[in-house]
Amino acid sequence: MSLHIASAPCCWGVDDVNNPHLPPWQKVLDEAAEAGYQGLELGPYGYLPLDREVLGQALDERGLTVVAGTIFDDLVAPANLDSLIRQTHEICGFLTQLPAQPGEPGQRFPAPYLVLIDHVHAERSRYAGHSDQAPRLDAAQWTTLMEHIRTVAELASREYGIRAVVHPHAGGYIEFADEIRRLLADIPDATAGLCLDTGHLYYSGMNPVTWIREHAARLDYLHFKDIDPRVFAEVMAGHVGFFDACAEGVMCPIGRGCIDYDALYRLLQEIGYRGYVTVEQERDPRHADGSLADVTASLEYLKQQGFQASL
Repeated sequence: MSLHIASAPCCWGVDDVNNPHLPPWQKVLDEAAEAGYQGLELGPYGYLPLDREVLGQALDERGLTVVAGTIFDDLVAPANLDSLIRQTHEICGFLTQLPAQPGEPGQRFPAPYLVLIDHVHAERSRYAGHSDQAPRLDAAQWTTLMEHIRTVAELASREYGIRAVVHPHAGGYIEFADEIRRLLADIPDATAGLCLDTGHLYYSGMNPVTWIREHAARLDYLHFKDIDPRVFAEVMAGHVGFFDACAEGVMCPIGRGCIDYDALYRLLQEIGYRGYVTVEQERDPRHADGSLADVTASLEYLKQQGFQASL
């Protein structure tokens, strides 16, 4: 199976652009290329410079292309809408300046994508993975969340021709099975697709194989992760906050955790998935010295399982 396999800055601990321990962005590009990836996500807004001359040249020098931009932010707060709109313009405006990505026969929408993720909220973080205990949005808050997603997705499509995909994320307000199904009922396929993440699905009590099969008709993009079962059991028992769990090593290189990538390989063949997969492994940026070894191991494992990386 030939897929376009990319990496993302979160593998180097880049989730919060205000974290003082983030590695230089050039290190992320250098190591992604050294590991054998040919594609990269932009990561959180404000980390990579959205300048065609600066970043475009750096990507070209390393043989990297951009497969997606990300808005990882509070999608619920009404006061944040202006910021979401500004980010959409800046990210999508930058993406349209880059060389077009190759398409695949049967691919629903071409890359690059705009990945929309409701960020980790403090009141939800300690309940990440605990569907029966996590607080939910009230009806008005949910309506605002859906309006924000529609506004951003329609803007990206209308003005830039870029497909928005919604990414359920542990610790955000689109995490659990009921929330994902409600999202799909409220946001039509014409407006936005899905980016399903194997690690976040498993973390939040869902079988990745089952969910990817069930929602294949809405699937535009995939994230691959793996989860260390020992660490996962500990952080779930202790109600450890999501990013603290990542700092403790709950995410591990693909092939060393509990997610069944043999079954996922067969499933993607079965549903005829074409296009892009991004490998992720969240961590504390103070542990970024181990990133190169881990992202290399993940890519090599996927190749050994039959996934062929191509761009």
